[in-house]
Amino acid sequence: MATSIEDIKNKYPIPVFYYRVTIGDEDSIAFSEVSGLNFQYETITYKDGLSYKDGPKYMPGFFNVVNLTLQKGVVKADSFLLDWFKTIRLNTVEKRDVRIDLLNENGEATISWLAKDAFPTKLDAPAFNASSNEVAIESLELTATWLEVKNPAL
Repeated sequence: MATSIEDIKNKYPIPVFYYRVTIGDEDSIAFSEVSGLNFQYETITYKDGLSYKDGPKYMPGFFNVVNLTLQKGVVKADSFLLDWFKTIRLNTVEKRDVRIDLLNENGEATISWLAKDAFPTKLDAPAFNASSNEVAIESLELTATWLEVKNPAL
């Protein structure tokens, strides 16, 4: 049985190395790694009068916040992450939507994740090591209130 190019495009797993990150109205920003795109609900344990016999009952509770981690190389002329981090003041912060697009070979979004109302919570400077010649990577941790997934192909 022959497999067509369309079958391969639609049924084979998509590689994770070709993606685009957009924060707010900024053009796409080059990040070396993005992690933390997950949905999670708290679990509520309910015990009633018959729990001694039937056991406790479990049900979903509140949606947990989304904790994203974005990593990128430090660039001399780019202070975007630091500038955003500096917007944090007492009980105020500049919240932005963060969109991560997984791209196909033509640079078109195949699946998109949109983290709503994200704000920075931690900015890590790179680790310094005199015996290494690796790229200096800074890491930004974000908290978002909701996560949407969009699949334009469906």
